[in-house]
Amino acid sequence: MALQGPIPVTFAMVFPHGCYVVGQVEPVKDFDASTNGRFVQSRDKQTNELVWQVAVLDGDPALKPAQKTVAVKILAPVQPVPPQPMPGLPFTPVEFDGISVTPYVNGNGRLAYSIKVREMHAPHQPTAPAKAGKDAA
Repeated sequence: MALQGPIPVTFAMVFPHGCYVVGQVEPVKDFDASTNGRFVQSRDKQTNELVWQVAVLDGDPALKPAQKTVAVKILAPVQPVPPQPMPGLPFTPVEFDGISVTPYVNGNGRLAYSIKVREMHAPHQPTAPAKAGKDAA
């Protein structure tokens, strides 16, 4: 049961410690339209865009282990491609844009939320501070 419609949020609000791709980008199954042996991909109810899903690891050190892996739904006409792995890191850092969160009550009667995004990309690299100009003599 949804509590209200999607709420636009920023990446920093959802993943203040960053997040990392830990699964493949896969199509989300439309359980109502699919039948035995016939897979139908889910479409977003508001935009009619295809829905894809990727598992990410939330970088928040305060989360319990069971809370660290989160499913992120991506609305896109074609299968999104995760960023390239970074040498020396066990997981691939990722950021999302166009994020909305929809709260709902799950099957256990607990508050949960669904994360939908419009874009997935490599994290923005912090830019080095500009060097000071030469002193005029």
